Amino acid sequence: MADHRMLVVAHRAGNTVDGLRAALASNADLVEADVHLYRGALEMRHSRTLGPRLYWDRSSGVTRRRDVVVPELEEILAVADGDPRLLLDLKGRSLAVAARVAETLRARRPGVPVAVCTKEWPMLDAFAGDANVRRILSVANAVQLARLRARLRGERVDGVSIRLRLLTASVVAELRRATDLVLAWPVDSPAALARAERLGVTGVVTKNV
Repeated sequence: MADHRMLVVAHRAGNTVDGLRAALASNADLVEADVHLYRGALEMRHSRTLGPRLYWDRSSGVTRRRDVVVPELEEILAVADGDPRLLLDLKGRSLAVAARVAETLRARRPGVPVAVCTKEWPMLDAFAGDANVRRILSVANAVQLARLRARLRGERVDGVSIRLRLLTASVVAELRRATDLVLAWPVDSPAALARAERLGVTGVVTKNV
């Protein structure tokens, strides 16, 4: 058993108003919300667009846009009402999403602590100089992990978020020399939680808060 308390991140809970409220009312340390820039709007959703009328997600399949309620970032920020536990996961490849999110946070939540993560690490440069923003580098595959390890040999970062199956105890120990925050995802079962504890990560991203 690990000798430290792991942070708990409510996976995707911030993508709906009800999910956000429930996660904030729970013991979650952070509440993750996915941000897409689509047709000028910062939409809170994990699903991808299939043209102008359809969404697709691995868990739910294809859904019609008109049948899904998708909040925008400003609505989620209003519901959070200054709570510092938001973790915004920036999606897509365009750097424009990061610029828009940074602009919105400065206008709507100036100085309020918030975490931002993305697999597209250059996006995090949009928040350089924002002392209230914790910038987290996300890793989904072995190639990205190798790049991250090389980068962290000469640099400290605010945090990393890495797919659980990529991690070993030695890799986690290496990462913790460069950051205080090592999140593992997804951790949705007792077996996955036990593995995360053995590895020594400092937090887990889970649907089971």
